[in-house]
Amino acid sequence: MNQDRPIVSIIMATCNRAHFIVEALKSIQAQTYIHWECLIIDDESTDATEEVLEPILKEDNRFRYCKRLPNYKKGLPGSRNYGLDLAIGDYIIFFDDDDVVHPLCLEVSLSAFKYIQNSSFCNFKKEAFSGNFNYDSIDSCNECNLEEAKDDLLENVITQKIPFASCTVLWKKECFKDHMFNEDLMYAEEWECYQRILSDKFKGVIIDKVLYFNRKHPNSNTDEFWRNAPLRVNSKKKAIELVVRNLYNKNLLTPYLFKYLVNLAISFRDYILVKNILILTNPNTRLKLFYKLKYYLYPIWLFYMKIIKHKP
Repeated sequence: MNQDRPIVSIIMATCNRAHFIVEALKSIQAQTYIHWECLIIDDESTDATEEVLEPILKEDNRFRYCKRLPNYKKGLPGSRNYGLDLAIGDYIIFFDDDDVVHPLCLEVSLSAFKYIQNSSFCNFKKEAFSGNFNYDSIDSCNECNLEEAKDDLLENVITQKIPFASCTVLWKKECFKDHMFNEDLMYAEEWECYQRILSDKFKGVIIDKVLYFNRKHPNSNTDEFWRNAPLRVNSKKKAIELVVRNLYNKNLLTPYLFKYLVNLAISFRDYILVKNILILTNPNTRLKLFYKLKYYLYPIWLFYMKIIKHKP
């Protein structure tokens, strides 16, 4: 399929997902909006990924298969950064190699940019599934509610009151001019990157519609994190410290965000992490003592909260 210069660049990092990736690409190919390119960045796959991709690459030249170059670190952030450097579209979106995209995703997302003048991003909802995806469950209506992202969006994204997943945001490419992914992170990299972008106060739109379906399976990064895989857990801890540093340096670390992030650090039972945050932010002596004490008493506090929760 031939086309003019793509308007949207889809970046899909992949590694050993030959059993999932074709379904993901077929859902991209089914988009009602057709002016896109999809950059498939292979991060050293050792399975049959290249072989299963061959037919679709021949059929549709909007897909480009690229192997991550060695000057980008192995991992999702490095692969995405390579994709960002290759992208030629005006808009950027990241899709994962094991998920399914709503056929109206790009059409609805692009139209949302007209809702607010000078919008730089739009965020939509996702829905999880396990096993085989039920295509009959897709809502074919393109109507949805839109609202301008409020001033407290940064706070709500950091505290995850508003989900801002890596694959549920369509960005103007300019947002990544000064904000690439941190290639030392192997989990929570989008949380850390996206809060940096939002801290520059770009305008955006929130779409109240499910336009993405993420597959739940035991080999996902998220599942590994919840199973306490050290690589993922240590990455989240590093991301917490980076978020604190960014907010502090930009005078955006409100008392509420400070409390949330310190408590999050305490929950990881890593005294060095808590200590580093307190050194960086230098709160008053009373707060320092309070959070150091809370760190040591945290197990007792958890036990107390469980009792309160189950109290009749």
